[in-house]
Amino acid sequence: MKAIQYKAFGGPEVLEVVDAPEPHAAANQIRVAVKAVGVNPADWKSRRGLMGGDLPRGTGSEVAGVVDEVGSEIGDVAVGDGVFGSTRNGAAEFAVLEHYAPIPASLDFAGAAALTVAVETATRTLDLVGVSNGQTLLVNGAAGAVGISIVQLARERGATVIGTARAANHDYLRSFGAIPTTYGDGLVERVRELAPDGVDRAIDAAGGGDLPAMVELAGGPEHVVTIADYQGAQETGVQMSGGPGSKRAWYALGTIGEPIDAGRFSVPVAQTFPLEQIADAQRLSEAGHAPGKLVVLVD
Repeated sequence: MKAIQYKAFGGPEVLEVVDAPEPHAAANQIRVAVKAVGVNPADWKSRRGLMGGDLPRGTGSEVAGVVDEVGSEIGDVAVGDGVFGSTRNGAAEFAVLEHYAPIPASLDFAGAAALTVAVETATRTLDLVGVSNGQTLLVNGAAGAVGISIVQLARERGATVIGTARAANHDYLRSFGAIPTTYGDGLVERVRELAPDGVDRAIDAAGGGDLPAMVELAGGPEHVVTIADYQGAQETGVQMSGGPGSKRAWYALGTIGEPIDAGRFSVPVAQTFPLEQIADAQRLSEAGHAPGKLVVLVD
């Protein structure tokens, strides 16, 4: 099958189209004919060697496609069903999945491929800090796919959300119901102008050194979680989530369809690329300024 791999760590130029063996579904898995692949920061971090691992290796951790093999222990989907979910080496013609859900009726394959990482991460972090009705949540890095998912799912829980982003993305945040501000120096003062008593909880989806300010605003490290700043977490006592061993909120994949089809949740697709141009997609992801999701389409 056609797949994307790299034989050396480095920039986007190391990505290449190769002929790889087809994977097949184990008893607890399904296989899909991949139609679309979401692009995530973990893809380029792995490609640059920042996350270790053996070579050669593939890329792509979330896909949408059509089921074409069903393991013997699987009873909730059938061949021909459209699904989205988590995988490894998803930038290929076929991929195997253990965690998946039906594609919401209102979405195409590109829109469905944008969901898995954003929805799971948003739900996991909201669960970890216990965001609930009536609270105020600060989201650092609110304009990205994960950040905007946290904004929407926090509002589903009845929280008020303050989100940081570049000034150019403030109208974008307002359109999803967040109160925008900028990140960086002076964050404590800016947020206190919006929420004089501080915030109840805070989630860092961007890194960039803002954890000390977030801890101050939220009243302690136990009210803050980060998915982007391992060193800052070590220094502040904030919980780091998302690495090996993190408990995942896979249940969220099966519950997101209703708010999507009701128009209360979306992960906007900023741009799509053909599989052969995945290097361009990862290059744009690494630049870090695209609101919404980048998706690679597989013929």
